[in-house]
Amino acid sequence: MSFSENTPRRTFLQRAGLGLLAAALPVSFVRGAGAAPVPPAAEALRKLQAGNLRFQKGQLQHPNETLQRRREVALKQTPIATVLACSDSRESPELIFDMGLGDLFVVRTAGHALDDAVIGTLEFAVAELHVPLLVVMGHQRCGAIKATLDSINSGQLAPGDMETLVDAIRPAVVLAKGDGDVRYANVVKANVQITIDRLQNSKILSQAVASQQLLIVGAYYQLDTGASEFLT
Repeated sequence: MSFSENTPRRTFLQRAGLGLLAAALPVSFVRGAGAAPVPPAAEALRKLQAGNLRFQKGQLQHPNETLQRRREVALKQTPIATVLACSDSRESPELIFDMGLGDLFVVRTAGHALDDAVIGTLEFAVAELHVPLLVVMGHQRCGAIKATLDSINSGQLAPGDMETLVDAIRPAVVLAKGDGDVRYANVVKANVQITIDRLQNSKILSQAVASQQLLIVGAYYQLDTGASEFLT
């Protein structure tokens, strides 16, 4: 699967953002008098936001961790969201969003780098499990980002196959502005956006977005505060 930068992406990104504003509004405002229910993706996003707020405050509810829940999902899974995140041990989506067994379909690689297996897994979540929301989440002080910055600054290749990660993240370094910690954070956020851009090359994902069966959003997780900022 190619990651061509020549494919038009404005329409894809516009469609990927549909419903994001609605998701951030109160239910009563979104629905209005006699209006249709909130779309599944918007409802899923709201649940993630609520769960993350509990996580920030240290008020975790640990939902869906009972024996009954285990029995419920043993034969069938219906996750509310897919999360493509970094493999960093400090960025566990189930904890960050206070979710339980069967709630999230999680894919993790260093720097949330894409390859055919990762994209195929994301496609599976949409085509087979009909998950309505895909969150691409980067995080503060990402080690894969630092390795890329170090490699570029030193002019030396990263050891072993880690150079594959550097190659994937390098475009974000070129795009990001600022200095110090600001630049570091901006590289992470640019890498999230570039990852979303590259997902347009998947026919399954792009068609799901176009038909409003899938909403794709970016997120930036702050290690210091526990807050997950959803990016527009």
